[in-house]
Amino acid sequence: MVRRNDQRRAALVDAAIEVLAREGARGLTFRAVDAEAGVPVGTASNYFSHRDDLLIQTGGRVYERLQPDPSEFDRLRAVERDQDRDLYRQAMYALVDRVGGFRSGYLALLELRLEATRRPGLRRLLTEQVRGDLEANIAYHEASRLPGDALTVKLLYLALNWLIVEQLTLPDVLSEREREELVDAAVERLLGDWPNEAGTP
Repeated sequence: MVRRNDQRRAALVDAAIEVLAREGARGLTFRAVDAEAGVPVGTASNYFSHRDDLLIQTGGRVYERLQPDPSEFDRLRAVERDQDRDLYRQAMYALVDRVGGFRSGYLALLELRLEATRRPGLRRLLTEQVRGDLEANIAYHEASRLPGDALTVKLLYLALNWLIVEQLTLPDVLSEREREELVDAAVERLLGDWPNEAGTP
C-alpha cells in the first residue's frame, strides 16, 4: 500500500489551485498538478482516486484558505463596541483586500463554481461551504448587534463578491478609487439611517 502524508496532500491541492487559476478546469490534470508541485509524475494519482476527488478536495482547500484572519473579527468587535459606521466600512475594505490578495485562490474558486454546474459532488460541497459561511456571518452579525440585518449581510455579500470578480478578472473596468467609492456607497445605502457614531444619527 502506498504511504501518504497530509503535508504532501496539501501541497498537491495547493498546486491544483494554482493550475486551476492559470489554466482553467480543462488544464487540471494529475500530470499538471505533479509538475506544479515539483513531484514525480504519478504522485497525484496516489493521493486522489479520480479527477472529481481532486476537484472536491481543491474546493475544500481553497475555501479554507479564503477564511478570514482572526484580526478581522477583532475589527468587527470594535464596530460592535462603538457602533461606528466608518469601522464597518473598513471591515468591508479588509474583506475585499483579503480575498483579492489571494488572486489564484479566488480565480480557482470561480473555475470550481463553473465545474460545480456539471459535477453534483462538487456542487454539494461548495453549496454547503458557502451557505454555512453566509449563515455563520448572519448569525454573528445579529448576535453582535452590528448595523443592518440579515438582508444587509446578503446584499453586501453579493455586491462585494461581484466587485472582487471585476477586480480580479477585468481590473481596468474600475479604478481602485472607483472600487473604494462603491464599497462606501454600498455600506452607506444599505445601512440607511444607522448612526454614524455611537448614539448620533
